[in-house]
Amino acid sequence: MKLKYKIIDNFLHKEDFITLKNSIINKEFSWYFQDLINGNHAKNDSTSYFTHLIYEDTSNSSIYPFIKKIFFNKLKIKSLIRIKCNCYPSTEKIRINKKHIDYDFEHQGAIFSLNTCDGFTSLNNGKKIDSIENRLLLFDANKPHASSTCTNAKARFNINFNYF
Repeated sequence: MKLKYKIIDNFLHKEDFITLKNSIINKEFSWYFQDLINGNHAKNDSTSYFTHLIYEDTSNSSIYPFIKKIFFNKLKIKSLIRIKCNCYPSTEKIRINKKHIDYDFEHQGAIFSLNTCDGFTSLNNGKKIDSIENRLLLFDANKPHASSTCTNAKARFNINFNYF
């Protein structure tokens, strides 16, 4: 894959972004506790977060049709692997999670930030991509990367896409 990474600010039209953000960051949205951030953490690590699986093999969420409508053409998705929402609760100090790969084959990754905070994604080359609402990060998701928590918001919210 030729792409190292690309950042696109203001990725969605404002109305679509507000609708999406309000659909996910609210008290009605279903979040599921994950006791490990990724498989590179030990069972006794104090890492945890919440996820909402939108798509993996099939649509798993009522928000899937809207996600498909506003993202698929813009991302040029030919074949979808997975879409999931992530919620990293705030911590007293920023915690950088262990690097991981999403899948061990070449594919495209995209992380879409739903809120602005001091959290970030760290890429394999050491570059830190800040979480800024309506920002899309395109990257090689089969290369090591890491997520972080935040300290200046209640949580860091994003949507992770894996596709061809």
